Amino acid sequence: MAHPKRKHSKTRRDKRRTHYKAVMPALGVCSNCGSSIRLHTVCDECGHYRGKLAVEKEVTA
Repeated sequence: MAHPKRKHSKTRRDKRRTHYKAVMPALGVCSNCGSSIRLHTVCDECGHYRGKLAVEKEVTA
């Protein structure tokens, strides 16, 4: 298995790790109910996508 001939410095290690970061998901507002949703997905609250009913939601009483 390959192994380094010389030790990598902390600076070099940290420069490589600068791109390891969390990405915030793109959020939008449902056009039907106004709840916050991830873009390009069906609304969890009402089941609508781009103004049309995509998923039938059961009514809980």
